[in-house]
Amino acid sequence: MEIQLRDENKLFWPTGHCPVIIGAGGLVNEKAKLEGDGATPIGQYSLRRVLFRADRVAAPQTTLSCRALCIDDGWCDDATDPAYNRPVRLPYPASAEQLFRDDRVYDLIVVLGHNDQPPISGHGSAIFLHLARETGAPTRGCLAVSEADLRTLLRQCTPASQVIIAGG
Repeated sequence: MEIQLRDENKLFWPTGHCPVIIGAGGLVNEKAKLEGDGATPIGQYSLRRVLFRADRVAAPQTTLSCRALCIDDGWCDDATDPAYNRPVRLPYPASAEQLFRDDRVYDLIVVLGHNDQPPISGHGSAIFLHLARETGAPTRGCLAVSEADLRTLLRQCTPASQVIIAGG
């Protein structure tokens, strides 16, 4: 199944669509994506796995690989570290984003296959499909949708599903 971002505010898939929020930096060509630029990379990405906060939400119905987050789960965003754009355990000696957060945006996360085979230093880390903030504020480069929309989408996804982010 293809999930397509055809403009900067809607995701489409064969049986539906929903509003989506992108990065504050807008859309950028995948090869021009830089760590910390706040841009959402244009490209085609596999859905690697789903992570969720079991203390807050139920596991989604999906055929994708899925696991509950642990309090020490992190994601390395230090472009000079060998674990760059990979999951790590916190505390971690290099810069790493905490996945077990106080806000609700990472209560349900789909890890997208951006810059991960292999990671290229400085070309962006932690590009996820996650929950949108209630305020509708932009992300730091990810895609964000409502929990209801993400659950609907995940019920239809398979390991072969792809997210296609197209330029406007």
